[in-house]
Amino acid sequence: MAAHAGGESLLRTVRPRRGEQAIVLTLKACGAISILTTVGIVAMLFAEAAPFFRQIDPRTFFLGTTWQPFGSDPNNFGVLPLINGTMLVTLVAMVVAVPLGLGAAMYLSDYASQRVRAVLKPTLEVLAGIPTIVLGLFALTFVTPVLRAVFGTDVQIFNAASAGIVMGIMIIPTIASVAEDSMTAVPSGLRESAYGLGSTRRQVVLKVVFPAALSGIVAAVLLGFGRAIGETMIVAIAAGNLPTITANPFSQIQTMTAYIVQAVGGETPRGTLSYQSIFAVGALLFLLTFTLNVAAQRFVRRFREVY
Repeated sequence: MAAHAGGESLLRTVRPRRGEQAIVLTLKACGAISILTTVGIVAMLFAEAAPFFRQIDPRTFFLGTTWQPFGSDPNNFGVLPLINGTMLVTLVAMVVAVPLGLGAAMYLSDYASQRVRAVLKPTLEVLAGIPTIVLGLFALTFVTPVLRAVFGTDVQIFNAASAGIVMGIMIIPTIASVAEDSMTAVPSGLRESAYGLGSTRRQVVLKVVFPAALSGIVAAVLLGFGRAIGETMIVAIAAGNLPTITANPFSQIQTMTAYIVQAVGGETPRGTLSYQSIFAVGALLFLLTFTLNVAAQRFVRRFREVY
């Protein structure tokens, strides 16, 4: 009887271990598949871009100021106009998103009551679920007419400002959510110590909570910046498809992602320079976002406060 009971006890011990091993192996397989998928995407991207750089001088591509990829002239493949358009729209977006996003994060973490916070935070995050094509149409049909009514006909129908403003609205939840989580993680003891010294709530938020959560706040801003650089449909609809080098946000421009949409939508013949330029621009976009993410991680590791 005792031996039978011991056998059942051993069986119960072995079965969970086998189950745990199966779970661990499954999780390892999922991790390996995700890594291999990412590596495959990157390898395919650079493999397709390589033939482009065998025909186009990299100096022409990175330093050229003329982007006319649907011809055969190799001097017309300068990507600077696309970079200019991408950075111009992103700058407008960050001017809108950073103050509003950080302001929302400060309010939710230190000013709002629990009841208000329980309602506002999910409502704010709903913005992240709005399809970007809807936001692009909103920029074109609402924001652009408002800008033209305020600033006159100098505002072109397709322009960087309307696309950037709506893009900024789109990334507010990203910045606000990540920054609010970082500010909420600051120990209450720091706040209570500051209040005990006679600080006002504004002083506590700006001089205690904000510096203590700086690494998370910077990570939130950089995450929003990367999100803005990679946005496609808003700029494809509202910013236009005219690659120019300009600092005027009311002018029509073209971003790197918008060009990829234009080239793919035009059914560019496979094997042509125009087709290969899609992957060259995509590889450059990948390098920009990858560099940004690496810089963000290094900053966070260097200045992160562990409580």
